[in-house]
Amino acid sequence: MVKHSIEFPVTITNGTHLVQLPTRLTVAEAIAFKTKCKDLMQESPNRLILDFGHTTFIDSSGIGSLISCLRLAQTTRTEVILWSVHPEVRMAFSLADLDDILKIEPATQALTATTARRSQHRPPITHPSVRSKVKRLVDIVGALVGLGITALLFVPIVVAIKLDNPGPIFFRQTRCGWMGKRFQLWKFRSMVANAEALKSQVKNEVEGAFFKNAKDPRITRVGRFLRKTSLDELPQFWNVLIGDMSLVGTRPPTADEVDRYDVPNWQRLDVKPGMTGEWQVNGRSQVSNFEDVIQLDLRYQERWNLVYDLKLILQTILLIFTKNKGAF
Repeated sequence: MVKHSIEFPVTITNGTHLVQLPTRLTVAEAIAFKTKCKDLMQESPNRLILDFGHTTFIDSSGIGSLISCLRLAQTTRTEVILWSVHPEVRMAFSLADLDDILKIEPATQALTATTARRSQHRPPITHPSVRSKVKRLVDIVGALVGLGITALLFVPIVVAIKLDNPGPIFFRQTRCGWMGKRFQLWKFRSMVANAEALKSQVKNEVEGAFFKNAKDPRITRVGRFLRKTSLDELPQFWNVLIGDMSLVGTRPPTADEVDRYDVPNWQRLDVKPGMTGEWQVNGRSQVSNFEDVIQLDLRYQERWNLVYDLKLILQTILLIFTKNKGAF
């Protein structure tokens, strides 16, 4: 079977390159688009106009390729302008916090105007789990139960943290969720108060776009216990309740990790990040290669259904009470 290459028609006029994008900008098109942008930037155009007039769907990979194109344009000081952006695509840009970065020409209109009016308030369907009302109901009920448990354990945990190492009770960090949307993830603090400032002094023992160290010196004595028992993650039930996360999903990456992603890696952001998932149940701290994390996350997306979510939740509960299976 012959595979047809993905075309991006280009019109060049007085130093301006006008590129027409395809109907869909998913992983295959996104990889080709990144290559196309790289080729175009070698010609050092004054302006690059991306015509989204035919594009009605974009997923996380498409967002990743667009960010990559913007970075390439910065190196050549090329102005990037977007034309005819469909409302659903614009909403995807908003989810990824690209509103203030992208320069969208207001005088242009998407060619699929009728469809645009019907769907202007609907976010892109990147994965069925994102739209599942039952999954969201399970998340809400689970989060309320989890927050109740958190309330019961709150005082002893706080006292232990304070006595062991003075500083804040909670640790807050920017993570990237569905479609690359940034949110504040909450945990009970398990490290010294200035842990982020000391991160550069700690060796990264894993490969790829994430960070782990089995004997991280920044972890406090109480913090090590909290991590072994997963008690440090209890505040994340709040993230689940407000919709930034799900009980089950992919591992929520940090912003600097996402900055290092290749276009295909963005696929893991097609679902909401979870408090648990394939990575935590089937590998957790033993996984030392980023590509293995990617494969586990993609496997979750392929296998997903509500019964599978419940199975992963039960496996997580069993792991919490199994020795030497905690995070580090």
